[in-house]
Amino acid sequence: MDDAQALNQETERLRLQNQMFNSVVITNAEGLVLSVSPPSIEIKGEILTSIGAKEALSKRTPLISKPYEAMTGRLIIFISHPIFSDSNEYLGMIAGTIYLKEPNAFKTLLGEHYSKDGSYVYVVDSDGRVIYHQDPSRINDVVTKNKVVQSVISGKSGAQLVENTERVKMLAGYSTVPSTGWGVVAQKPLDVALAPSFDRVQEVIIKSVPLMILSIIIVLWAAARIANPLQQLANLTEESLDKKNVEGLKSVSGWYFEAYSLKNALVRSLSFLHGQVSFFKDQSTVDPLTGVTNRRTMDSMLAEWLTNNVPHAIILLDLDHFKSVNDTYGHAVGDKVLQFLASHMEAVAREGDVCCRYGGEEFVILLPNTAAEEAAQVAEQLREILATTESPCGRPITLSAGIAAYPAMADSTEELIKAADDALYLAKQEGRNQVKVAEI
Repeated sequence: MDDAQALNQETERLRLQNQMFNSVVITNAEGLVLSVSPPSIEIKGEILTSIGAKEALSKRTPLISKPYEAMTGRLIIFISHPIFSDSNEYLGMIAGTIYLKEPNAFKTLLGEHYSKDGSYVYVVDSDGRVIYHQDPSRINDVVTKNKVVQSVISGKSGAQLVENTERVKMLAGYSTVPSTGWGVVAQKPLDVALAPSFDRVQEVIIKSVPLMILSIIIVLWAAARIANPLQQLANLTEESLDKKNVEGLKSVSGWYFEAYSLKNALVRSLSFLHGQVSFFKDQSTVDPLTGVTNRRTMDSMLAEWLTNNVPHAIILLDLDHFKSVNDTYGHAVGDKVLQFLASHMEAVAREGDVCCRYGGEEFVILLPNTAAEEAAQVAEQLREILATTESPCGRPITLSAGIAAYPAMADSTEELIKAADDALYLAKQEGRNQVKVAEI
């Protein structure tokens, strides 16, 4: 506790190791600040008098405070743990703070809801006070009148149909965090949630009714004229598959043979259809390893956008030092890292964006009707997530990305990809783990 350098190193390490705290302090038993990170917070040498600090110093147990205004004027949550000597003497505490109205761990973990359809996530403490919301103005509001909040702060988890503050009907799923007493609530507009179901019912009706009508007509026709129509159907089916067999069928008569002939024709038809299915499977549009769109489909989509003069941007990204991952951990882990990247690409992609594997460890995100600056924001969000998230190789991985937009930066797909590739090369040259926009 008397080694200022060691204390400074410890506070800095705790703040930077996982980005969970906006600041970290160590105090002595009287609340005197011995070390603070970041050092730009000028409270070193002062005695903490805030509500959270006083409670932690008096109780000398691990604590998570209620939201309150700190000495710095910020609205914070104070998370502390006591420090005892080997002889069980109370020496002070170490504490981390979360700035509720500034970029914080909640924003990193939850962020803005990816679907952009009116869905959102918020967090309340055990008193029903909002400690995270996509709308910063809602932070610190007490929402105990909300039925979902009443359930979650009582320790329950589940789902309910509710109306939000704007009188919009929402489907809400909620769960409590037992160690803190906090509750996490995810809400989606009811009409958005039900829309796929209505679409599916409509699709089934559109597809099934004509088939049902056709089946009834065929059954009635077959019941009225059993032998002759069935034989004609079998002959027509045979002719459609193999012209050489028609004459041979004509030389054989008998009702049972007609049934046999129809069965044989159906078997042939099914064989033909199976061949077609296999063909279309071979033309699959999905990369088998990562599950994202493959290079061939990406090229086709870009060509279509170019033909229809659709403005678009591309993010060309590449994992930094991926060869060392394969060399160190093996190709099996390398494949899992690529799958890990692909899943996070799809998580940050917006509705209408298309994630593609360009080749090896290179991937592309296609963003229709998007400017380069907006595409750079998507790429930066993905870069930050990867840089702070443990990957399958046991550590975070980083990426470099190049951005280019059509028609602002290129007149053709080839020029667009080259512009993005040049920007990616510049990002690699300048140290990797960064996003660069192509120069016009």
